[in-house]
Amino acid sequence: MQIDVFTLFPHWFDWFTEQRHVRNSGAQIELVDFRQGTPLSGGQVDDTPYGGGAGMVIRVDVMEAAMQDRYGEAPPRRRVIALTPSGRRLDDALAGELAREGELTLLCGRYEGFDERIVEHLATDAVSIGPYVLAGGELAAMVVMDALLRKVPGALGHDDSAVEESFSEALAGGPEYPHYTRPPVWRGHAVPEILLSGDHAKIREWRLEQSRKRHSGGT
Repeated sequence: MQIDVFTLFPHWFDWFTEQRHVRNSGAQIELVDFRQGTPLSGGQVDDTPYGGGAGMVIRVDVMEAAMQDRYGEAPPRRRVIALTPSGRRLDDALAGELAREGELTLLCGRYEGFDERIVEHLATDAVSIGPYVLAGGELAAMVVMDALLRKVPGALGHDDSAVEESFSEALAGGPEYPHYTRPPVWRGHAVPEILLSGDHAKIREWRLEQSRKRHSGGT
């Protein structure tokens, strides 16, 4: 997998790209500073919004120029994700879908966000990581990449690690069941006996039931 991240702060990703599961995934992550290709003077990338209001908006001609420099065309012939609060909510199904892409581009907004023409004409998708606002799209880009790269075979060391987890198909979209490890008793709180029984069929049944209870809000 090859991922391009268009950002004003490439160095912010130094920590992320060094994480073991990111390296194990084999993904090639390229960071594109779209300020470098701006056609405007003084490195300008944004402007005031038409109609008034606070904040600055990333200009469509700046993003177009950056794509032209990178791909020789704008929009490129690959999936392009604009990270914006108004986009489709990221979930496990979407992460799995994106993990199957051979090439992917993530656009990180800043300030007041994108000129809407970037979303409409230069991106193929708009994605949100939740109903809240961040200062920019860099953290959102890391969340998206983390969610999809951990689904790449080999990323987690054991392929089964990404199969049966919260919100996966294996758990019918529900949260994962509780986990326990040693000691078996801590301050009077014991590990459920079923997990110590060695009966894998019953353990599996118990885990699925716990996931269903969490999903329904039960106890």
